[in-house]
Amino acid sequence: MLKYADIINNAFRPLELTPETHLEFYEMWKEIEFGKNEFLTEAGKVEKRFYLVIEGVQVIYILDLKGDKKVIGFSFDGSYSGVYDSYLYQRPSKYFLEALTPSKLIYISLEDYQSLFDRYPEFDRWGRIVHQQLLVGRVDREIEIITLSAKERFDAFMERCPAPLLNIPQKYLASYLNMTPETFSRMRAEK
Repeated sequence: MLKYADIINNAFRPLELTPETHLEFYEMWKEIEFGKNEFLTEAGKVEKRFYLVIEGVQVIYILDLKGDKKVIGFSFDGSYSGVYDSYLYQRPSKYFLEALTPSKLIYISLEDYQSLFDRYPEFDRWGRIVHQQLLVGRVDREIEIITLSAKERFDAFMERCPAPLLNIPQKYLASYLNMTPETFSRMRAEK
């Protein structure tokens, strides 16, 4: 998928990928599109794809006992997407992954993804770095949720908020920040 070489290369930094050295890697990727509110993955189904987002915003969430969405995270232009634990272990997902906007992504199958680590030793290093980043990011988020006030969480999020997330319904952002939509709206108006 050479037309997306820049996005692929950026997502797989610090690897130095080129079509000359890794052509089969680029060719493993397939393009797919989802409409607004379309599910990429539903709870109870097994994730079949590891995605890179070309354009659009997706939300990953669980449903609480009352059926309310509890947002775990977002994916957007240039980021990874998918239900990673379901993908790696091929077990039913606990989460929903839904397109909040029309979305174009590229994906790689599990078989191709796993073969990268067998064929190219440099992917082991990338995998280790990405998994470390995911783990540290998850821990940082948990610390923010349990130690910061709603205002502090809002301010920290708005400082690092990518532009694509500013145009999605604020109820998703409020849920991600563990606050009511009304609180989020009030804080946004004060900003």
